[in-house]
Amino acid sequence: MRRYDTLMNPDIEGLLDTTESKFGLVVLGARRARQITSYFGQLGEGLGASVPPQITSTSRKPLSIAFEEVSVEKIVPIELPDEPEIEDVVEAEAEAEAEVLVDEESGEISPEDDESA
Repeated sequence: MRRYDTLMNPDIEGLLDTTESKFGLVVLGARRARQITSYFGQLGEGLGASVPPQITSTSRKPLSIAFEEVSVEKIVPIELPDEPEIEDVVEAEAEAEAEVLVDEESGEISPEDDESA
């Protein structure tokens, strides 16, 4: 009997152990598949800007290659740091601006201004 490589090889259950959720696995696989597609697209141009596939695969489909990379742990998900809330950034900018205004009103020269004079 002939065996076909499908999306189910490697097993999805095994891949779910590498990410926290199904959604995370889908996003990881899709992003890596886009990178692989970009790599194959720019091969003839000689740019070398994209990361090549990290494994040797018999599959020609970028998503299958991406999932195979995840299964052998060549591609691992990373947690991005949380971005600060917009309100926190606005408050910090307002405090910095208030300090500058207070310095200007009091007539004090900061050490930074002294060096430029």
